[in-house]
Formats: sequence, structure tokens, C-alpha cells
Amino acid sequence: MSAAAKSAAAHPRWTLVACILASSLSFVEGSVLNVALPAIRASFGAGASEVQWVVNAYLLPLSALLLLGGALGDQHGRKHLRIIGTGLFAASSLLCALAPDLTWLLVGRVLQGIGAALLLPNSLALLNATFEGEERGRAIGIWAAAGAAAAAVAPLIGGWLVDNVGWPAIFYINLPLAGGAILIAARFAAESRNEDAARTDYPGALLATLGLFGITYGLTLWSVEMRIAPLNAALGLGGVVLLGLFLWVEKHRGDQAMMPLGMFGNRCFVGTNLLTFLLYGAFGVVMLLLPYVLIEAGGYSPLQAGLALTPLAIVIALASPLMGKIAARIGGRLPLTAGPMVVAAGMLLATRIDAEASYVTTVLPAVLVLAMGMALAVAPLTSTVLSSVDQRHAGTASGLNSAVARTGGLIATALLGAVLVSNGEALIAPFHTALVVGAFVSIAAGAAAWLTVDGAAAPKRKAAEA
Repeated sequence: MSAAAKSAAAHPRWTLVACILASSLSFVEGSVLNVALPAIRASFGAGASEVQWVVNAYLLPLSALLLLGGALGDQHGRKHLRIIGTGLFAASSLLCALAPDLTWLLVGRVLQGIGAALLLPNSLALLNATFEGEERGRAIGIWAAAGAAAAAVAPLIGGWLVDNVGWPAIFYINLPLAGGAILIAARFAAESRNEDAARTDYPGALLATLGLFGITYGLTLWSVEMRIAPLNAALGLGGVVLLGLFLWVEKHRGDQAMMPLGMFGNRCFVGTNLLTFLLYGAFGVVMLLLPYVLIEAGGYSPLQAGLALTPLAIVIALASPLMGKIAARIGGRLPLTAGPMVVAAGMLLATRIDAEASYVTTVLPAVLVLAMGMALAVAPLTSTVLSSVDQRHAGTASGLNSAVARTGGLIATALLGAVLVSNGEALIAPFHTALVVGAFVSIAAGAAAWLTVDGAAAPKRKAAEA
């Protein structure tokens, strides 16, 4: 019996619920923090670069360790690693909420990133092993919709908490989510692993982790200083060299590699990861900068900024499950090409936003178009990535894809640093520049999908499994 058959959960719907709750921790954390950044900055008397570290302290370990988190789940059990990661995320959220100063907040953010690196790839891989065929596409669509909806609703809840309770409350809301995810998974989810996996490729894992850390840390330093200095150049170059050594090690380990290079012989796998990097980097620009600009330049309260983003939840939650099913039938090429193009249009619409802009006629149209574009792409992207590799490497593939997405988000954070040097209405001009750059990047993402994704990829995979 195959590993997938053995791992078929007796309660697949509860498994889906547990995975949604766990993944929502990371999705919520990224978006709710955006409306709290001005309050955190004021609370600690932090400068622009220090506020940026609040974001990057989470993204650095998340980007560097996602690949290892997926590989560990493949070998030791995806359910087991997901529960450990969720527990660590909850404990570190409590540390963030109780942090007496900025240093302890940053320590908590680092630990949150480590926990997310364990729970994110293993939640998705557990879903991939629990469902098959069109049901898998539908489940992934629901997972993507719930995560996107949680990320979009979170600013509304977070804005209310910042206004009425204080910014530490945004970390307390993670505790019930984590508790529910752990209890439901422990009771209802079946374990899933790659039974053919060799011992964990620790040399490859170490090189990949250090390489990604060097690149992302170097980028973070560059974004703080906005110039190429010896330290950030050395870190970036060192990271590239280490990733080169990682590829050399993986090549010589063959099928025992943590990341078998044979996956990259699939044009679709390469293309969808390129799309992920470009699209999530571009979209990250908007999700980081829009609420900050509305608060600092537009005079919105945190609650009002959260309300401004609420339509994202409605559109993505309604459309993503449908797009997951459609992509399972027609393949991902069309939605993965159209989605980034629509996102680009939304970014160009957002360049109309200024300090005096009307929400209904200026902000809302841009938010709706952005939401429609992401709804077209999120679920088809996830299912297409997983369909491009064999079941044995589902955890590795999802870990790599998530790492690519977060690395794109880290670049968006660098753009946030460029905007944060300004205040008030002076934020508008660099905000518009970032949006135009993001639009061109989104167009490039759509072009990557058109050139690399087979329109019939999903049906072919389904037929092969049958």
C-alpha cells in the first residue's frame, strides 16, 4: 500500500480544519502586524530600521528553515512536526506579547519564524497526503481561501485590538488558534511520512539553511542602510557560495538528497517557483505598505486601516475554492497567467491613492482588483507546485515553495525600509514608486506561468494517479 493510502485520515475534514488553523497562525501574523507597526514603533521609540527588524526577525528564520522543516516532516512525520511547530509558535507568541523591550520582542519573532517553518510545509503536505484527485484540489482551495481570508480579516481584528487593548493583544489571539490546531490534529489527523526517505540530509540542510540565511540577512542589512557595504556584500556572496555547495552536495547524494535535483528537471516546477517569488514579492509590497501609508499619511486609525483591507477576505474566500476545483480540471496555466496580470492592474490603480484620497472611489477599487487577482492565482499555484513532483517529495516541494514565497516577502520588506525613511504625506511618492515596480514584477510572474506551465498539467496528473 502506498504512503498516501496508508495516511488517508479517518477524519479528512477535521484534518483540513486542523491544517487551516495551524497555517492561519502564519498568515494572520503577517497581516495583523502591518496595522500594529506604527503603535509598536511608538511604544518602543523605535526608528525606521528597528521597525523593519520587527518584520525581518520573523522572515529570516522562516525563509531559511522552511526547506528543512518540509524534509524533516517527510522523514519523521508531518503530523508530528506540525504539532511541534504549532506549539513553538504559540509559546513564542506569548513571549512577544509579554516582551518588556524591543530586544525580547525580536527574540520572540525569531522563534515564531522557526515554528512557522515547521508548521507551514507540513500542514500543506499533510493535506496533500490526505486527499486525492479533485478532492485534493478542492481541499487546497479551501485551505488557501481560509488562510487568505484569515490574513485579510486579521487587520480588522488587530486594528480593533491595537485601538482598544494595545498592540500586545495581537499576539495573544494566536493562543486559541494554536490550541485548537494541536488538539484537533492530535485527535483526528493520521500521520503521514515518506517511508522510503533516507536519514535526514543534515549536511545539505545545514548548507541550505546557512546559504538562505546569508542571503536574507545580507538583504536585510542592505535594506536598513540602502547601500552596498562590506558586511552585507560579504553575507550575500557567502550565501550564494553556500547554496552552490548545497547544490553540489545534493547532486552527489542522488535520491537520498533532502532536495532531489531531479525536481528541477520539471519545467513546471521551476516556472511555478519563479512565479511564486515574483508574485508574492510584489503582493507583499502592497500588504506591507498600504495599511502603513493609510495610517501614517492618510490619518486612518488602525481599526480603519483594517476595515479598508476587509474586502480582500470576502473576495478571496469566495473565489479560491472554486479556482482550486477549476485548476484541477483545466490545469494551472490560464489562472496562473491571468492572476498576476490582474494583481498588476490593482497595483497601478493603487497609485491613485494619496493623503486625501476617498476610500470608496480610490482605495476600494484597488483593493478589490488586487483581491481578484490573488484569488485567481493562490489555489492553482499551490496545487500546480504539488502536482509537478511525486508524492514522496511533497513536503520538500511545499517547503521550498513556501521559502521562495517568504524570500519574495523579504524583498518587499526592503522596499518598506525605503518608504519608512519618509513621514506623513512624503510617504506617498515612494509608495507609488514601489507600486509601479510591483506591477512590472507581477506582469513578469504571469509571463513565467504562460511560458512554463502546461495547461493540461492537472488533468494529466489526475489520469496518471487513476
